[in-house]
Amino acid sequence: MLSFQAMVKTAATSSWTALRNRGFRLIWLASVISGACASAHGTAATWAVNELSHSTLLLSMMSTFSSLPFFLFTLPAGALADIVDRAKLVRITHVWLAASAIGLAILGWLHLLNGPLILLFVFLIGAGFAFNAPAFSSLLTDIVSDEELPSASVLSGLQLDISGMIGPALGGALIPLIGTNSIFAANGACFLLINLALIGSRHPKGQLHSAIENFFQSFSTAVHYVRYAPGMQVILAQQILFSLLIAAIPALLPVIGLKKLHINAADLGILYTIMGAGSMITAAFILPWGRAHYSPNAFTRLAAYLLTLVILLLAFVSQTQLLMVVAAFVGVAWTATANELWLAGQRAMPGWARGRMNATIIMFSQGAMALGGVTYGITAQKFGVTAVLVAVAILILVLLLTFKLLSSPLSIDFTRCVGPLQCPHLPGRRHRL
Repeated sequence: MLSFQAMVKTAATSSWTALRNRGFRLIWLASVISGACASAHGTAATWAVNELSHSTLLLSMMSTFSSLPFFLFTLPAGALADIVDRAKLVRITHVWLAASAIGLAILGWLHLLNGPLILLFVFLIGAGFAFNAPAFSSLLTDIVSDEELPSASVLSGLQLDISGMIGPALGGALIPLIGTNSIFAANGACFLLINLALIGSRHPKGQLHSAIENFFQSFSTAVHYVRYAPGMQVILAQQILFSLLIAAIPALLPVIGLKKLHINAADLGILYTIMGAGSMITAAFILPWGRAHYSPNAFTRLAAYLLTLVILLLAFVSQTQLLMVVAAFVGVAWTATANELWLAGQRAMPGWARGRMNATIIMFSQGAMALGGVTYGITAQKFGVTAVLVAVAILILVLLLTFKLLSSPLSIDFTRCVGPLQCPHLPGRRHRL
């Protein structure tokens, strides 16, 4: 049996420890509810575009208009989170999100909505998320103690998984009962739950700095580091390439379901829920198993081969039940490949530049997703979904067999770089990042 001291230590390091913090607990519960409503909103918006337009291009561009704000605003949002009071910024962004969702509902009730207008609101909501993300993450770090931080990190990921699984199924079930406009309005109200939760939490105010200096510094240091670090260029190229290829799935999956197989609203929600379940199972079980049995390079390539097979299956799927099965493996292959590539990048980055480099990778990855969504939507409308997905699968296979661009090891070791002035790989190392 465990001693009393060991039991206390185990309880202190539990994944649930951060929930003892009242402020974090309120925000976490509000985030689960709000995240589920946001996922339901996404399902309802996709269904509304399908109902209001016969264009496969508009449907495929839902992913583009979701990703584009992160490309445009990630670096400014990160700088802003270090300049202003983070709690105030989070409250402002959630008011923006609530107003956007409720505005969409009002236009729907007035019968003024169309496909392009919904895409505009998808962009506006995406902009709110882009500005909220760095401030919200930093705020949670400010609220919890050092002891609670590992638990808070685990719970934050769990919140996204729970919301991503419950929300789409909930949205699909509610569409025939209350309609898309009511779901939009409910999502607007749920966004405000975060602001209510913030009232009951303590949080330090951010230090004020020169806004102009921080904005320009964020851009210039990122550009300088990428320019003089060949290893970072490899990481960035891998992430951009992967994002361009994987963009075929969020762009064309709703087209396959709604335009090709004509699934109903409930099945649309279940489709995304099953894909989320595959992702969560991968993160919880498959990734630890794979890392224990294979080298990082071998496991990354196996995941990429699975991704190729899954995309080929999507190209030729002809039954709703089969689409659901394939969607689960989509979540597995996507999550496994993306996580291994991301982990390889984290291992290669020096600690002193990791924050800015991650922001740079997110920005360019989301930009590639946005570009990919437009490209696949246009080509699918002209050549058909099947032809586009087969072409993407063949391209991934060629890259795996020839150029090995999805492999994880890098040719340059950054672990010897302990700071910008000591990194031997940087010709411009006298410039402080």
